[in-house]
Amino acid sequence: MTKVIVAGAAGRMGQRIGYMVTQNPELTLVGGFEQPDNPAVGRDIGDVGGYGTQGVIVASSLEDIIDQGDVVIDFTFHTATLEFAGICAAHKKNMVIGTTGLSPENLAELRKLAADMAIVQSANMAVGVNVMFKIAKKIASILGDDYNMEIVEAHHNKKKDAPSGTALRLGEMLAEGVGRKLSDVGVYERNGIIGERTKTEIGIQTIRGGDIVGEHTIYYCGPGERIELTHRAHSRDNFARGAAAAAAWLAGHDNGMFTMFDVLGLGDL
Repeated sequence: MTKVIVAGAAGRMGQRIGYMVTQNPELTLVGGFEQPDNPAVGRDIGDVGGYGTQGVIVASSLEDIIDQGDVVIDFTFHTATLEFAGICAAHKKNMVIGTTGLSPENLAELRKLAADMAIVQSANMAVGVNVMFKIAKKIASILGDDYNMEIVEAHHNKKKDAPSGTALRLGEMLAEGVGRKLSDVGVYERNGIIGERTKTEIGIQTIRGGDIVGEHTIYYCGPGERIELTHRAHSRDNFARGAAAAAAWLAGHDNGMFTMFDVLGLGDL
């Protein structure tokens, strides 16, 4: 049994991750932690999450409980993620990272730390979204430059980063499909007299409102027709379930940096 510690155990995602860990027969929930001033500290993690008393008390730091677990699941904030990863590497513990907003520099640092630990990192842990990543690239490669590609993403009004990590990853996959780099062709805002759209640009637009869990639509707009590819998340359980599966998958794997493509066996799709 893989022993799991949940970062941000009292948060919306942390609560659902804790629950999904308890539902996975290959995992056991041994710890969770929050910031020292969080009212959940000192309470039972299952009582905080609403899935029943677990006999596991929410700690005030990762350092206090790191030796109890095999893997830390983290969906918190990018600056905290790097701190937690450093602690895990020092203690030879693995990580599942679903945090969004990670910069190229952050990812480079994680790859360095992965010399001493195994990491599954993905902008989105949901099975359907990872299949969408693969399909999006394939469609782009087939349609080519005759079709304009645009992404619209929508999330709840508490989300801190924009565009979403999922939208950015979709943009990367579209760009790869037509032999470009998103950093060269991504367009994130249109306002005023902007001139004619170029054939190479990939637009990513953001909606924030209410309690939208997460929606992503790709528009492939061609002459006389368009294709729309959409994923809608109905609850956070999709992401939490995928994170739990990734934690179980890490057992027995060597150090290194992995993605949900590895976990789901999508590498050759």
